[in-house]
Amino acid sequence: MSLSADEVRALLADPDLAAAAADLELSDASLLSDLAHLKSALPESPAMARAVVELERARRSVRGKLPDGWLLDSDSAQQATHAAVARSRARRLAKAVESGVAPGVHDVTCSIGAEIAALAEEGITVLGTDIDLARALMARHNAPGAHVAVADALAPVSEGMIVVADPARRAGGRRIPRPEDLLPPLPDLIDAWRGPSARVRHEMAIKCAPGIDYSGWEGEAAVTSVDGGVKEVCLYTPGLAGTSIAGTGGVAKRSAQLLRTRGAGAPPELYDDTMPDDCGAGDAGRYIIDPDGAVVRAGLVRHYAAAHGLRQLDERIAHLTGDAIPPGASGFEVLEQVPLKRVRQALAARDCASAEILVRGVDANPDVLRKQWKLGGGGKKGRGGGGPGVALGVVVTRIGSAATAFVCGPRQRGPGP
Repeated sequence: MSLSADEVRALLADPDLAAAAADLELSDASLLSDLAHLKSALPESPAMARAVVELERARRSVRGKLPDGWLLDSDSAQQATHAAVARSRARRLAKAVESGVAPGVHDVTCSIGAEIAALAEEGITVLGTDIDLARALMARHNAPGAHVAVADALAPVSEGMIVVADPARRAGGRRIPRPEDLLPPLPDLIDAWRGPSARVRHEMAIKCAPGIDYSGWEGEAAVTSVDGGVKEVCLYTPGLAGTSIAGTGGVAKRSAQLLRTRGAGAPPELYDDTMPDDCGAGDAGRYIIDPDGAVVRAGLVRHYAAAHGLRQLDERIAHLTGDAIPPGASGFEVLEQVPLKRVRQALAARDCASAEILVRGVDANPDVLRKQWKLGGGGKKGRGGGGPGVALGVVVTRIGSAATAFVCGPRQRGPGP
């Protein structure tokens, strides 16, 4: 659902309207009764009941992800950049502006303003434009430090600025998998700002879905996760590509950034393809570590392993092993290694009632395995989730040509936040 421009104007004109739904349940089951209650509670503007409900539900869906008090709707909330990701990118682009790459930053698909709000906090010149008037009005409220206007992302209205773009990756509640089907289409967007028809070849930061094939991208593909969940891959043109973390003087083509919101002041972890990757492969150590999804998506498993003194179980598989879990990561303490067909007996011998199951390199579904092994859900104690028993972990992987399994203790975290 979305808000219209008139509804946004009404919410801006009367800020007290938004508070009318703060104490309502607003679940799918209570929605009709909540709407009826709001219409009677807003006698001077009963037509605004739907808009108030839409705003409050959207705010609840992004709690902890975006600042409180923002204007937004469900459609814009689904794709809004996490505040931690926006702040990190803003710091990076602010450094580029300060070094003379461009006089400022133009977000050509600014939506409700998550990116431009973070950029404005860096004290640089920021322009945000969106083809949707309602989104532009919300962005103007949410990011008062930025200049906001209505414009088509495929019709440039600025010159020389760094361009940030986030083509819509959802339509009708469904993901759009192909770059040419994004809104606006990714090839058209790049051509408008950097192609032969562009008056000026702008440096760009283009946010995309993590699953996109970026192997042919000429600049840097930076994958970012927040608290272990992969959020995006951002394609930076060569003029914005990061310099080597390893201090080699080179320029990264692939990088991974791990952000954490848990713990006070947890610094980001950064990895790139200029770092050493001589981790080797060998037998399982005390722990098996499943690397953060951003590291895996960026193709930096070996670089991550080398940085933390780990090795691969198999050179083709992302499971790592070592004698300690890296700070901020999680892993499983190995209890025994068994053939896949003997896992059920091994778990029964340990009175295992539930297990978290990880699978890589083997054609097996964890849910199917759980039923075959007659286990409850991962992390729930008791057979079938109810009775006595212990919770364990099982890592199913391929070593050489054979599928094998490691029966482990439950997932545990390394030191740090």
